[in-house]
Amino acid sequence: MKNLLRLAVLLFTSATFAQAGHIMQGVGAVNMSMGGAATAQPLDISGALQWNPASISTFDNKIIDFNIGAFFSSPELTSSVPAGMFGPGSPAVSGVTEDDRGVSPMPALAMVWGKEDSKHTFGASAFGISGFGVTFPESTTNPISGPQSMGGFGHIESDYMLLQVGLTWAYEITENFSIGIQPTFNYAALELAPNPTANPNASGYGKSDKATATGYGAQFGLFYHSPGGVKVGASYKTTQKFTDLDFTNTYLDNTHLSNSFNMDYPSILSFGLGYSKADFDFAIDYRYVDYEGTEGFAAKGWNPTGSVKGFGWKNISILSVGLQYKGIEKLPLRVGYTYSSNPIDEELAFFSIPATAIIKNAFQFGFTYPMTDNLKLNGVYHYGTSGGKTEGNLLNPMASSPTNPYGAIPGTKVGYEMTTSMVMLGVSYTFTK
Repeated sequence: MKNLLRLAVLLFTSATFAQAGHIMQGVGAVNMSMGGAATAQPLDISGALQWNPASISTFDNKIIDFNIGAFFSSPELTSSVPAGMFGPGSPAVSGVTEDDRGVSPMPALAMVWGKEDSKHTFGASAFGISGFGVTFPESTTNPISGPQSMGGFGHIESDYMLLQVGLTWAYEITENFSIGIQPTFNYAALELAPNPTANPNASGYGKSDKATATGYGAQFGLFYHSPGGVKVGASYKTTQKFTDLDFTNTYLDNTHLSNSFNMDYPSILSFGLGYSKADFDFAIDYRYVDYEGTEGFAAKGWNPTGSVKGFGWKNISILSVGLQYKGIEKLPLRVGYTYSSNPIDEELAFFSIPATAIIKNAFQFGFTYPMTDNLKLNGVYHYGTSGGKTEGNLLNPMASSPTNPYGAIPGTKVGYEMTTSMVMLGVSYTFTK
C-alpha cells in the first residue's frame, strides 16, 4: 500500500483537469469511453471502483489496471467595459485572452482481488478525481487580465488537483445482489495567482504559494444483476471533508500575508441502469452533485475586507450514456456521451474565472485490444465543449450595496468558454489463477 501511495502522489501532483463542474466525468480509458457510465455496468475495475464499490463483486480474478492520458483544454477569457469607464472620453474596451497552459497528464491506477468461490471482493484505487487550472497571460487589450494597477487581475493562473485513494470491500448477499463500502483518503493542492480568497492590499491581490490539504470520506453502493442481462446500481459518495488550505501570499509591493480557505469535495448520488445482450453492453447513469451544501462552493459574495467568500456554485445534474459493441473479433468498440448542467449563475460568473473548465457536452470513442489472454490494451479519444459562454458582469467589492450585493458594474461583461480534448491509453492485466 505504501508503494501504491508513493507512485500515486508522484503521478498525480502535476495533473490538472476538469469536466462536470470540477469533477471528472470518468476514470480510465474504458469508463471514459462509456461516457463515465458504470454504476450498473462494471465493464472494468476502474469505472466500478470510481462509481459503485458494490459492483466489483462481478470480478472473480486478481486484476490491475493502469491508465495515462494527455488532456488539453483551450479556455478563452473575454471581457468588455463601456465608453467612459477609464475617464471622460475614454473608448469602450473589449478583448480576448487565450489560455496557454498546454497538455496535462491524467493518470489512474486500480487493483481488484476476487475469487470465484468467495462472497468477498477487495479493491484499491488511486484516482485523480478532480481538478481545474488556467493560465491567462497579462493583457493590454483585455480589461479583466489587464495590469492590477489598471483595475484588472494581471496574469491569472490557477492549479488545483485532488488525489483520492480508496480501499474497497464488496459482499455478495445473494448470487445477484451485492453491497459495497469504500473509505476514501484525499490529498489536494491549490495555487492561485492572484488569490481572491485573501485580503487585497493597496497594490491589489497577492499571488499564493501552493497550499495542500488532506481529507476523508466514504462511498457506499448497491448492485443487482439479473440472469436476463438487466443491471441496476446506486451509490452515494459522501462529502469529502478537508483540512484548511493555508496560503502564503506575495503582493506586487513585495509584502506577504497568510490566509486560510476551506474547500471540500461535494457529495454525489448516482443511479445506474445497464443491459447486456449478445454483442451489446448498454449503460446509463444519472448523478446529482451537491455543491450548495459544500464548504468553499456554497458561500458567495465578498467578505468586508474585499476577499471572496466562495464560488457560489449551484447543484448540478450529470447524465452519462455508453454503448459497447463486441461483434468485431478482438476489438470491442465503445461510444459515450456525457451531459452536465452548469453550476455557475450568470451573476456570479466573475468569481469562477480561476475554474472555467465547465463542459456541457462531451463525446467519447474507445476500443479494447487483447494483446494476450491476460493483457488488454484500452484506448479512448474525448472531445468536450462548454456549449456556449458563461457570462456576467465584472464585480467590485467597493461597489457592493444592499441593492447590489456583489458589486456588479453596469455595462461590463466577463465570460469564458472552452473545448477539451484527450487521448488516453491503458493496460489491464488479469493474473492467472
